[in-house]
Order: sequence, then C-alpha cells, then structure tokens
Amino acid sequence: MSKSVPSFLQNELSGSVMTMYSGDYGGVEVQGNIQFSINYVQKLREFHIFVAQCRDLAAVDPKRGRSDPYVKSYLVPDKAKIGKRKTSVKKKTLNPIFNELLRYRLRMEHLRTQTLILSVWHHDTFGRNSFLGEVDVDLSKWDFDHTQMNYLALKSRPTSSLQPSDDRGEMKLAIRFLPQVSHSPGKDPPSNKGEVHIWVKDCKNLPLIRGATINPYVKCFVLPDMSRKSRQKTRVLRSTVEPVFNHTMVYDGFRQEDLKEACVELTVWDRDKLASNLLGGLRLGPGTGRSYGALVNWMDSNADEVALWERMMTSPNEWVEDVLPLRMLTTAKTVMK
Repeated sequence: MSKSVPSFLQNELSGSVMTMYSGDYGGVEVQGNIQFSINYVQKLREFHIFVAQCRDLAAVDPKRGRSDPYVKSYLVPDKAKIGKRKTSVKKKTLNPIFNELLRYRLRMEHLRTQTLILSVWHHDTFGRNSFLGEVDVDLSKWDFDHTQMNYLALKSRPTSSLQPSDDRGEMKLAIRFLPQVSHSPGKDPPSNKGEVHIWVKDCKNLPLIRGATINPYVKCFVLPDMSRKSRQKTRVLRSTVEPVFNHTMVYDGFRQEDLKEACVELTVWDRDKLASNLLGGLRLGPGTGRSYGALVNWMDSNADEVALWERMMTSPNEWVEDVLPLRMLTTAKTVMK
C-alpha cells in the first residue's frame, strides 16, 4: 500500500447507519423472566451486561414444549451507532442458562443518556425469529453501585418510540496479517511487506428485502484503495439467507504501519436480475476517523470491528475469528461517484 494520500480522501465520506426494529412479534404470548446484572468498569470504560439465564419462557413449539432462545441487547437511542450484542442460542429449552458477558465500550456520560433493552428471541434457522419478550432499564436513573443480579419479568414489546438498531444479520469471518511473505521459499528473501488475508466463512439471518428469497454475495475493498485491483468478490449463492461462502481474499503490499491507516470494507449484496441491492456490511479497521492524516468518515469501525482488527495486529501470522453484526452503511465507492 502506498504512503501517499489519494486526492479523494480529502472528501468527507458518509457511514450512516439506518434503524429499524423487525421480527415476528405476534406469534407467541410473552411469559417468563430474565436474570442479569449490569456493571460499569471505569478502568476499561466498558459497560458490562452479564446475562445469567431465563426461566419459564413461552414455547414456540407448543407440541414439544420447547424453544431455541437467545438474548439480544441494545442501547437506545443509539446515536453513536454502537449496535447490538447477543448471546449464543440455547437449543430446545424454556429455561436457558447463558452465563455470558455482553460488553459496550463507551463513556459513562454517554451511557447515562441511554436505555438498555434486553430482548429474548427464538432462533428460527429457516424463517423469521420469534419475539419472546423484553425488559428495559433506564440508565439515566440506574445506581451503578448495584451490581447484584436482577430478576425481571419479560413483557411484550411496548408501543413506544424506542427503536433499536436494524437487524441486518451477521457475518462469520477470520482475518490474519502475515508481516513478511516469500512466495519462493529457499530462493527469494522475505519481502519487507506483508499480506492481509480475509476469510469470509458465512452469513446468517440476512434480511429479505424483496420477495421470499435473495441471492447474496460479498464484496470487499481495502480502503483507501478504491481501484478495481482492490475489489474482490465471492461467488453468488442462490436463494438463501444463510449463505456459506468459505472464500479467502488476499491483499499484499502491507507494512505493519499501514494497518493503522487502512480499513477493510466488507459488504453483502443481493444479486437481482437488473441490479445488486446492498443488504448490510461492516468495516474492519482502527476506527480513528483518519487515514494517512486525512479526515475520512469511512474509518468508522465500531467497538466490535475495532477489537477484531486489533487482535489481528497483535497476533501476526495467526487467524483471529469473530461473528460480527452487519450494519447498513453507505459504501465509500458510492459516495465518491
């Protein structure tokens, strides 16, 4: 990657995130409760939500008396676009035990302006997830010295204006940085430039933006390079919201210091007969808002995206993996046109 700054970086680029609260709310009568605790770790500037368990949830499958529940968390109004967190899915149970920690990195003064929503869902592999209930906590009035467990009854979705972030699905991926690469072992000395490898494994719960099916594929750019050489794509998979790509993309010419200036933009698209429609995306990078000294809005990685990038930087030659929520963003290429 070149140290020089392309002229288009002087422009401000948009990275807006749209909001919507979608899902199946009418299919199941809400019942049961959730056990959780919350804490703010001042040293880390992190808000921690420990989701312990749920009890006596409604059965999405009443004949067998079971559901496949998981818990999602939102902070609203999400003006900082921090996004959602969620636990793993527990199969075939109405009394799931999670014992999982959900984290947000933000300052206390911002946290005090938010409401925490914990919602419980049944995971449907082949259709829309079903809403099992939720609780909300007004953090402007919360006593953060109280770190004990809370037992709250789940309630139906309130008819309020609280709108958590749009659920655009998620992507499972792994990345790694090879600091020095020699393509001819034993003959050529290692280069002083390395490679970034991006392994797109799969996506789940992609939104159905048209009809009853979509044809997804993934497109990748390494910003600030928006040239045709930088663009790489997976194949298109037909008629699925759960595509398994297992596709690795390789970008060379990286020095260690370039990792602090670059950003990997991954977007998921639906291939229609006439055009491609953006389903969602993510950006992996340091999230500093700057690239090679220029202010750029595409350097807007959220906490989860930054964390994966930092793990890659501190673990050379090793794959690091995560499942990240997709968000609606305006691609850098679109803004530059």
